[in-house]
Amino acid sequence: MRKTVPLKKNADFKKIYAKGSSAASKYVIFFWLKNRHDINRVGFIASKKVGKSVVRNRARRLMKEAFRAYEEHIESGYDFILIARQTIKDATYHDVKKSIAYLLKKSKLIK
Repeated sequence: MRKTVPLKKNADFKKIYAKGSSAASKYVIFFWLKNRHDINRVGFIASKKVGKSVVRNRARRLMKEAFRAYEEHIESGYDFILIARQTIKDATYHDVKKSIAYLLKKSKLIK
């Protein structure tokens, strides 16, 4: 069974923003909140400030792939939101991966 599922409901996003913790790096803003499930739920956001649709889709793909690389090492039972910053336009996959690794270590969510 997959350990991480998509976060889709607006109410869940609002709850994480209101009650969750956050951290930021050069390319990504990271929110997390403990949930009552045995699985992780994650949402990826790239607003129109990041760029046109091609740039936003690339930003989301970069974040998804970088998060997937660390997915098996993350503690279960959390909701996550990853928000792309404008600087992600010029970032490579490895830059985003390092950024997400830094945020996961800072939040103490890696096993």
